[in-house]
Amino acid sequence: MSRAENLEGKVVLVAGGAGGIGAETSFRLAACGASIVVSDLELAGASEIALRIAEQGGRALGVKCDITKPSECEAAAQAAVEQFGGLSGMVNCAGVSRPHDSLTLPAEDWARMVDVQLNGAFYLAQACGRRMVSSGGAMVFITSTNAEAAFPRRAAYCAAKAGVAMLTKVLAIEWAQYGIRVNAVGPAYVATEMTRRNIAAGNVTEAQIKARIPLGRLAHPADVAEAVVFLLSEKASFITGQSLYVDGGWLAYGYF
Repeated sequence: MSRAENLEGKVVLVAGGAGGIGAETSFRLAACGASIVVSDLELAGASEIALRIAEQGGRALGVKCDITKPSECEAAAQAAVEQFGGLSGMVNCAGVSRPHDSLTLPAEDWARMVDVQLNGAFYLAQACGRRMVSSGGAMVFITSTNAEAAFPRRAAYCAAKAGVAMLTKVLAIEWAQYGIRVNAVGPAYVATEMTRRNIAAGNVTEAQIKARIPLGRLAHPADVAEAVVFLLSEKASFITGQSLYVDGGWLAYGYF
């Protein structure tokens, strides 16, 4: 084991695991010895990441899961139990971003954003929690600096991410009795396909992002994944109910 974190014997479900932060997290958890259930809206993408993990000597299974559907969350969590004998970790990386002026934001767009970002986070945690109550475990939600900092044209996204930050605290105190730790990792802009789409749509420019972040760059998926690995490891055994912001100093920066 070349890694400091040893996750041998752990089984982790990574939602939204087919790309970006989710894929990077899946690879890094597998490198630490964990068995990974890679879940995603598209089975092909999840299966591809699982295959690549297996080719590198890891253990992984790809499954389809729309986290807005409780039945699919239950099925994904149960797949972990049936394939690997249990479930001890969960990471929710699934999400969408659709900036829109609030005065003209369609009700269906608001509902979709909240359904994916907040409702789905709860459904997935509930399904996984039901399978952790007898043996304990750890969960990590990927939130955002938008859980703390308001952006224009992102009412639904900011509200939902703030909701997940509070959900993290509630589940942490409620499930501590079962030995389940619940934390969140909140990145600023990450160099992923979602960010590239926002830049291409004119919602923000890369220059604006870099100028706003004291460390002067976008986060890499690996920056976020490493924080997740830490929070799932025994090094974080007394950390629960917290949001760790991987933001290059974004939230601390109050100057203009």
